[in-house]
Amino acid sequence: MSTSETPVSDFEAWIASEFAATGEFTALVILVDTGTAKVTPLCSTYFNVIGDEITWGEIVVMFAGSGADWDGAAFFPTTASQGGPLDNPTARVRLRELEARVDDDRLVLNEGHFFDKWGRRMRIDEVTQ
Repeated sequence: MSTSETPVSDFEAWIASEFAATGEFTALVILVDTGTAKVTPLCSTYFNVIGDEITWGEIVVMFAGSGADWDGAAFFPTTASQGGPLDNPTARVRLRELEARVDDDRLVLNEGHFFDKWGRRMRIDEVTQ
C-alpha cells in the first residue's frame, strides 16, 4: 500500500500502523467461527510480515486455503527478542501456547487484533447465561 492510498479496511490500517511501529514481525493467527453465543476456534497459522503492502483481500485468499468456514480472525503480532520475525520453531511453539490460552479463555482473542471476514475490527464479550 503506498502512502498516497487510503486503507480500505480496518485490517489494512492496522497492518500499516503495526509495521510502522515495530518493523518486521510474525503474525500468529487464529481463525474462528463466531456463533450467536459462542466463539469456536477453527485453525491457526502464522506468517511473517515484512512490509505493509498486504491487503485484506490477499489475507482472505490465503485463509481460503485452510478449508475452514471462518468469520473471524485474531492476529497477534510477535517479534524475536532482538526484533524482527520469529524463526519457524519458535513461531510454532508460541502459536501452540496461544492456542492453549484461547482454548481456556476465548476472551484472549481480544488481546490480539480481531477482525471479521470483511476486515472490520471486532471484539467478543462474555455472555452471561
